[in-house]
Amino acid sequence: MSVAPFTKKSESGGADWPPSWTTRPHGISVGRYTDPEFVRLEYEKLWNRVWQPAARLDEIPEVGDYTTYTIGDQSVMLVRADEATVKAYFNFCPHRGTALSEGCGTFQHQRIICPFHGWRWDLHGNNKYVLERQEFRDGQLQDKDVALRQVHSVVFAGFVWINLSKNPEPFDDYIAPVRNWLEILGIELMRNYWWKAIPVPANWKVAQEAFFEGYHVPATHPQLEKAGAEVIWGDRDESTIQYAHKNVFYDAYARGHGRFYGKATPMSGAVKRLGDGDPVDLMANRLQLLADGMDAQVLMQDVNIVRSLKGKPIPEGSSLGGEYIKALYADAAASNRPMPKPIPEVLGMWGGEIFVFPNLMLLPQGGNCMIYRVRPDGNDPDRCIFEIMSTKTYPAAEKVPRAVVQTVTDIHDPEQVLLIPRQDLGNIPRMQKGLHSKGMRQTWLANEQEKIILNMHQELDRYLQAE
Repeated sequence: MSVAPFTKKSESGGADWPPSWTTRPHGISVGRYTDPEFVRLEYEKLWNRVWQPAARLDEIPEVGDYTTYTIGDQSVMLVRADEATVKAYFNFCPHRGTALSEGCGTFQHQRIICPFHGWRWDLHGNNKYVLERQEFRDGQLQDKDVALRQVHSVVFAGFVWINLSKNPEPFDDYIAPVRNWLEILGIELMRNYWWKAIPVPANWKVAQEAFFEGYHVPATHPQLEKAGAEVIWGDRDESTIQYAHKNVFYDAYARGHGRFYGKATPMSGAVKRLGDGDPVDLMANRLQLLADGMDAQVLMQDVNIVRSLKGKPIPEGSSLGGEYIKALYADAAASNRPMPKPIPEVLGMWGGEIFVFPNLMLLPQGGNCMIYRVRPDGNDPDRCIFEIMSTKTYPAAEKVPRAVVQTVTDIHDPEQVLLIPRQDLGNIPRMQKGLHSKGMRQTWLANEQEKIILNMHQELDRYLQAE
């Protein structure tokens, strides 16, 4: 199926789009997740034009380090050119097209050398050597003729952002709706803890949309919301409980970005909903589920700090949540570990999520941040690569490990994928399978709980309908 040039924009999609591609007011047509031609259009109109997080600075911490980012058939080489500079290059040798980098590593002696014929560049992309130079361009080949071609790039919030377009929109305009959140949450302070890439048999949008709301928690993660699970999976009366997702706000921002966050300050309201018992035990046990189930966002160090409050009085005018925050920041200060400022806006995002269009999710908690990045896998609409980056702040004296990705070989292996992401990722292939059903034409989206999904598709349409 060919796609005709767009002649107008509409609420339902491009003028010449099939009905199965439309973004509807209350749902998404299934062809956007299943049609190979829609994948082709996304590569052409979205991925070739949008700013996207290509790497964490942790991947290239030392001068001469490189890493490789792939999106579709495009490969980008990112290089630490000097202590203050990162360069992004289209990953090819101008001689015969050989890819100059694969995976990650370090360029020995700070020289980029083509493995085919030995042409050589410095880290800033300047050509330094051509074997038998006199044989090229009648002996008139200039260094500038064969300099490495740069990709537009910006370093922000600990990421290297790239744009493959010749004339991209200004990065400041693109990031403006969420810039403040990434800055005050201290995302640039976070460093690599672990990083895994998980091949998932589902469309990239299906995979990431599973993390755009808390509405799925009682069914998907019954251990995290036992009362809600008893309603869904058992016979408990819904009127006897309060679902946790009813205490979540959702914001849909311009340019497809969004966020969700709790209505209560961290821990305070949550502890009251956990049941009867010692509040310290309730809070610690809740965090233990997250530490054991994710080993990201909440870590064992955070659980131990809560448990250290056992038996200690709570000063008048304070709360258990407030005392936990004091203890957390005191512990960080003692080891000279950087933290975002404990202002209400920061504390209110703990346990929430910032979505950066088109494919980045940041889940902050204290001095940690769990990061999801999702990309299409080739031209198959039924495959994607789901990445989890666990990051945290480190004491000043502790060496930060270089970020190197581990590829998961079995999505169901508890040694490779912990319980909470395993529960989420178990649903995603089933969703993709259902979207292929001849009986299904569209999804149905909740007005509030799933507004970030609709906002993301509306921004996607803005790219896909552009000339």
